[in-house]
Amino acid sequence: MTLKLYYAPGACSFVPHAMLEIAGATFEPLAIKLHKNEQNSPEYLALNARGQVPVLVDGGEAITQLMALVAYIDARFPEAGFVPRDALARARFVEALAWMNNTVHPTFTHIFMPHKFTDDAAAQQAIKTQALAQYRQRLGELQALVQRAHAAGQDWLGGVHCGPLDAYALTLLRWGTIAGINPEDTPELWAHAQRTAQVPGVARAMAREKLQLSLYQPSA
Repeated sequence: MTLKLYYAPGACSFVPHAMLEIAGATFEPLAIKLHKNEQNSPEYLALNARGQVPVLVDGGEAITQLMALVAYIDARFPEAGFVPRDALARARFVEALAWMNNTVHPTFTHIFMPHKFTDDAAAQQAIKTQALAQYRQRLGELQALVQRAHAAGQDWLGGVHCGPLDAYALTLLRWGTIAGINPEDTPELWAHAQRTAQVPGVARAMAREKLQLSLYQPSA
């Protein structure tokens, strides 16, 4: 076995985790427990000096950064059809993936880890409040991507096959429920995430990570 995926349950590493399962790849899944600070162990830092997940090891090569892993897994398993081959469709795919990764994801970081941006408690609360409002808007934009795909006759955000965009959309919606956002506020996105969760490869990754799709708790 040459492929090893280092992932943290519930993190964005779910995207390559689901891709490998959908592709039917033979790989060794290795969970990194962030709450135990395992990402900063000497052994892990030797793979990724930034102490981040995911990391994909293929033979003697360690690959980091979600965008790079998506491209690499697509090239490694072209039969899965993860990324469109048409030039414009491929550009739209990268456009959506980059936006999820460089805009939606960091918005959630400001909700979940405001201490990364200031050590002032009042400022942390202000950051969290503003980011939560922004995240609601981002989920609305994500729902619009689903709507456009369906309007174009596509079942999945990347086209014909369930793939990384769908796994990332599921992850981002799930994070919203952690932040107290009702998934039913974006019903088409919620329905898409539920359908994505039923894809066998996605379901296997969710089971391994012990993920519940929605953690939303209505306020009393």
